Amino acid sequence: MRALRHLAAIVLLPGTVTVAVPALLLSDADLAPWPLAALGAALIAAGVGMIAWTVALFAGVGQGTLAPWDPTSRLVVRGPYRHVRNPMISGVLAVLLGEAALFGSLAVLAWWAFVFALNAVYFVLVEEPGLRERFGAEYEAYAARVPRWLPR
Repeated sequence: MRALRHLAAIVLLPGTVTVAVPALLLSDADLAPWPLAALGAALIAAGVGMIAWTVALFAGVGQGTLAPWDPTSRLVVRGPYRHVRNPMISGVLAVLLGEAALFGSLAVLAWWAFVFALNAVYFVLVEEPGLRERFGAEYEAYAARVPRWLPR
C-alpha cells in the first residue's frame, strides 16, 4: 500500500509535469543538433536522479510522500535538502530544461518558465506556511539557514 501511495504521487505530480505535458507539446518534435541534445540528455539524467533521491528521502526519512495530500511527518533536512529547500522542484526544472534542449523546443522552455513561476508562488504562499505550522521552530531554523532555490 505504501509503495502505491508513492507511485501515485510520482505519476500525478512530477510525471504529469515532466512527461505528460511535454509529450503534448512535443508531439511532432525532432531531436536538436547533437551538442544541444547531449546537454539536454545530461540535464534530464541529473534531474531524474535528483527527483529519485528526494522521493527516497521523503519515504525513508520523512515517512511520507511528495504529495501535499500525503505529506511527510518528519522534516527532511538531509542530502540535497542541506543545500536548498526545494531540490525536488530543482530536479523537475532540470528535466524540463533538458527536454527543451534535447528537442530544441521553445514551447517546453515556456512550460519550464511557467512551472518555475507557479512553484515560486506556491512555495511562498502555501508550502512554507504549511511547513511552519507542522514543524514550528524546527522549520524556522532550517529556513533561516538553507536558501529556497540556490545554494549559498
